[in-house]
Amino acid sequence: MFIRMILGALFRQKGKMLMVALTVALGASLASAMLNVMLDVGDKVNRELKAYGANINVLPKGALLLSDLYGMEQAPDTPDMYLSEEDVAKVKTIFWAHNIVDFTPHLNTSGTINGGADAVKVTGTWYQKHLSLPTGEELETGIQRMRSWWDVSGDWISDEDTDRAMIGSALARQQGLELGDSFTLGVGTNEQTFTVSGIIEAGGDEDDQVFITLKTAQDMTDKQEKISSFEVSALTTPDNEIARRAAENPRSLSAKEHETWYCTAYVSSICYQIDEVVPEGVAKPIRQVAESEGTILEKTQLLMLLITVLSLLGAALGISNLISASVMERSSEIGLMKALGAHDVPLTWLVLLEILLVGLVGGLIGYFAGLGFAQIIGQTVFGAPIAAAPMVIPLLSVLVALVIIVGSLPSIRYLLSLRPAEVLHGR
Repeated sequence: MFIRMILGALFRQKGKMLMVALTVALGASLASAMLNVMLDVGDKVNRELKAYGANINVLPKGALLLSDLYGMEQAPDTPDMYLSEEDVAKVKTIFWAHNIVDFTPHLNTSGTINGGADAVKVTGTWYQKHLSLPTGEELETGIQRMRSWWDVSGDWISDEDTDRAMIGSALARQQGLELGDSFTLGVGTNEQTFTVSGIIEAGGDEDDQVFITLKTAQDMTDKQEKISSFEVSALTTPDNEIARRAAENPRSLSAKEHETWYCTAYVSSICYQIDEVVPEGVAKPIRQVAESEGTILEKTQLLMLLITVLSLLGAALGISNLISASVMERSSEIGLMKALGAHDVPLTWLVLLEILLVGLVGGLIGYFAGLGFAQIIGQTVFGAPIAAAPMVIPLLSVLVALVIIVGSLPSIRYLLSLRPAEVLHGR
């Protein structure tokens, strides 16, 4: 009998029930889309930010660090001022190897152009280096991937170009060099003629530098297989209290905290693991980049959470109006049931179950529609699909149920205050 009453009420008020289902579907679709994107957005935002530079710098233990980690003042020429080139690929052997997306070495020196008196900074690096790792992994890495935001006029050089160079825009103007021009670069007692292949407009120190291949720089400085430093671009998790404490002193953590920190992709734990495989070097996070990544990610997730909450509040208000109107239309029917002995609790359950059944249908439609919206967001914003998170299903179910219950409260309050005698007499 109870089921027949529910089904009868649904069919008699199919217009309003359809509107309730549509309201729930709209709120659930937006919530489903935002929750799926929010749970999958971390790596995608990090990957987008990786195009703007590295977040970890690895230097020799003997190197002299100055005000920040973007540069290093030339120290006395001693063996402990350099790392081995083979150390660079070791970063792909750490626990978080899959989070290392790019890396490139640098050999920094100074030289002169066309015999001039002014010294210019010369950097040797990889451009598009193909590596075959002991793990069997094949990858392409280098500065061309890590500095994809550079505005380059002309062409990037390759790692086989021993007589071509790239030059910063400010230095090119100062020296009167243009694309295709030749110049003589002197480093110590060595000189070599290069052709300008590309002019770099980066808006930073790079605009005053000369870039050549790492092998050429090593030959000109007689530093075979040596590098001054290397940069690492890694996908990281925003720091929390444990990560901040570990960054100051990992030994201050308890055994359980240390395990949690070590097995989480914090920038400090990745640096710690790089130190383990490169004992001659010191890995330091570039804080300006690492902290900006965490801040952007947290604000992006907060925005999506806010959109989810607002969409569900809007759905609750819409449901409240629709259900209140439905209960008012059925006031004579409800008054008659009360007059025949129906109690408030069964009547409340009758209304709630009607709306929950309708909400279930609307929630299912909204969930799958939200998956479609999430894919549109993923392809439009990140150029990649959004993975459907299994935990969204129970979370969305709870949220939809709460929205329906909250939206039903005004109508239930009206139902409980309804007096059969007044209703049946038309008052």
